[in-house]
Amino acid sequence: MKILLIGSGGREHALAWKITQSSRVEKLYTAAGNPGTEEFGENICIAENNKEALLEFALKEKIDLTVVGPEAPLAAGIADLFEKHGLNVFGPNQRAARLESSKVFSKKLMQKYQIPTAEYKSFTEANKAVEYVKEIGAPIVVKASGLAAGKGVIVAQTEEEAVGAVETIMKDEKFGQAGEKVVIEEFLEGEEATILAFCDGKSIRAMIPSQDHKAVYDGDKGPNTGGMGAYAPAPVVTAQIRKIFKNEIMEPTLGALQSEGIDYKGIIYFGLMIKDGKAKVLEYNVRFGDPEAQVVLPLLETDLVDIMEAVLKEELDKVEIKWKNQKALCVVMASGGYPVEYKKGKEITGIKEADSSADIIVFQAGTRLKDGKLMTDGGRVLAVTALGNSFEEVIDRAYKGAKKIYFADYHIRNDIGRKALEK
Repeated sequence: MKILLIGSGGREHALAWKITQSSRVEKLYTAAGNPGTEEFGENICIAENNKEALLEFALKEKIDLTVVGPEAPLAAGIADLFEKHGLNVFGPNQRAARLESSKVFSKKLMQKYQIPTAEYKSFTEANKAVEYVKEIGAPIVVKASGLAAGKGVIVAQTEEEAVGAVETIMKDEKFGQAGEKVVIEEFLEGEEATILAFCDGKSIRAMIPSQDHKAVYDGDKGPNTGGMGAYAPAPVVTAQIRKIFKNEIMEPTLGALQSEGIDYKGIIYFGLMIKDGKAKVLEYNVRFGDPEAQVVLPLLETDLVDIMEAVLKEELDKVEIKWKNQKALCVVMASGGYPVEYKKGKEITGIKEADSSADIIVFQAGTRLKDGKLMTDGGRVLAVTALGNSFEEVIDRAYKGAKKIYFADYHIRNDIGRKALEK
């Protein structure tokens, strides 16, 4: 098979690593990829948002399967375009992608079909949103309705902070068009977890649960990021929570999509808040999480390409999905100043020394090659993933791996996995 993978982050490096473990893969192309994905195939210089150029390439090269990593191309309708031209594409169509591209749409869907989530109101005018904040008080959650690369959610601890968030999103237009509408939600207490699921439109299968660390600093302090580290399986998702999730959230979500006439094929990401033996949906995403993919995919035993093909053929219920009986944890190495202001172009050393062990994989995210040297090229630069039989083991391995890598002014959280130990 010839496969085209779209995207250039850490998630796509993890996908390239996993996809090429399939004996059925003859050639992998990644658009635009990064120096990490190039180890598993050929990077092609086409931007992820250039639908027409990607289509032209896929037709010319007779691509058998296109895998879409990030949310923006899905929201822009790349799956619809490829399907129209008879190409197999793993990822939901534009209508289905509204689960992530419009928080207003997803909240209305949950409300309509009684899927447990936070109470909310949406606004298109900043002054009315501010009035509502002052009426409700804090803590409160302010979200840009559209796509904001995981950074459009502000958990405001004070009324002043919430008003500032509304103004940042709607008046300062920090997230562009994503902030034309704002969703204001009640603040949910508890512990977060992520459950990814494969969905073929007729059936849905949960993966092992993981836990991301979104805040930039230790102890979940500071602004939200795209994710500073993750681990799997997350112990907060007990057998009882899994049962509740399946019966009250996952299957009702598929039922809601079917009732709305939405044919969903791909990944559904369920961001959950768990407290007192109950789970509520914080958000949906329409693709693998990043950095969740970097801990979930290394624990998947079943051929990922086989699963993706089963999804496209609506035969997901016929596939046995197996998982390793291990733990995985990743520590994200970010540029100093991320997620606000940071500098690019700093040389990275030590990756080969770090991932020389069979239990360590270093996934590249914000990197590029310049004159044969690996340089930083983004906020989140690397994800150092460790495998092992206990959380103590993977925490120790991941941090020892990260210590072998260096670039100027890097930043990591030092408490990834601590909640797993406490459980």
